[in-house]
Amino acid sequence: MARIEKRTKKDGKNSYRVLIRRKGYPTESATFARISDAKDWAQKIESAMKEKRYFKNSEAKKHTVADMIDRYLKRIEKDNPKRVQDVKPMLEWWKAQIGYCVLADLSKSLITEKIEGLAGRERELKDGTVKAISPARVNRYIAALSHACTIACNEWEWLENHPFTKVKKMKEPRGRVRFLDDDERKRLLDTCKRSDCKILYTVVILALSTGARFNEIMGLKWHDVDLNRKTIILHDTKNKERRVLPLAGHALELMKSHNKVRRIDSELVFPSPNDPKKSYKIRAAWNAAVDRAMIEDFRFHDLRHSAASYLAMNGASLAEIAEVLGHKTLSMVKRYAHLSEAHTHSVVASMNERMFGNVG
Repeated sequence: MARIEKRTKKDGKNSYRVLIRRKGYPTESATFARISDAKDWAQKIESAMKEKRYFKNSEAKKHTVADMIDRYLKRIEKDNPKRVQDVKPMLEWWKAQIGYCVLADLSKSLITEKIEGLAGRERELKDGTVKAISPARVNRYIAALSHACTIACNEWEWLENHPFTKVKKMKEPRGRVRFLDDDERKRLLDTCKRSDCKILYTVVILALSTGARFNEIMGLKWHDVDLNRKTIILHDTKNKERRVLPLAGHALELMKSHNKVRRIDSELVFPSPNDPKKSYKIRAAWNAAVDRAMIEDFRFHDLRHSAASYLAMNGASLAEIAEVLGHKTLSMVKRYAHLSEAHTHSVVASMNERMFGNVG
């Protein structure tokens, strides 16, 4: 509640001191020469506090969304340069949309309005085709700006309250589970083996055998491969944690053979023939192999789904699949639960037999 005190100076002139005390906020005060100015200021501050638009400091009024994005990008360029490539285009879009907005005015309604507009757009892919922006991609835009706000709120104190607290992400369709059946797998591996790209077959076998992502495989370095211990250590993973991939069977034999013809001028396992410092470009060869094998709706990342699906169908638990794929939680691998149904039944049957024997 605001309290206004009238004070008379030695020269006989009056001044008006406003004192505002409200739970959850520090005491605010200001002095004015006119009572009308004092009342206007008190009303403005109390209204802002009531509507939770008032901040302990004036940082939110000094900086715009564009200022926040620029500082955030400079920060992650130092901490995680790889992440900059992913989030910069999305943050530049936010900057173009609401970069003018001061942080004090960044509201849920404004953010939601821009999200709804983004969801109705289309984007052009690298191959020239145009497709609608998916809910999953919209959620990536939300996550990018939300994390910038988190840093601005928790570390820079540019924001008092997080504007994304009540912003809902778009509902995404159930996770894709596209895996190769036995016939498709045979056809694909045959075409990969006949490809002019000599490493394609080895790369695909490695993806099917370990469930590693495309960038994880193509960025492999020989010091991360231990053929004696039959393991590969991934240092630069999506969730920023090291992951150990077991090498076994055909994949292990192929890696041993590939090691015998490795290039001495490159530390990469799969270096480019033209530049040993860069990874081999296999996308064109991969697309051609998929086409020749007459496999529809199949991407390289689906080799990872195939590996997970084969693990599930061979009795691996969801926790074991998550460990192999490098997921921190089980939520990402629940899409494979139906494939391990036979294993689940056997576990339940075993439990019941131990508890009750052959009663009945």
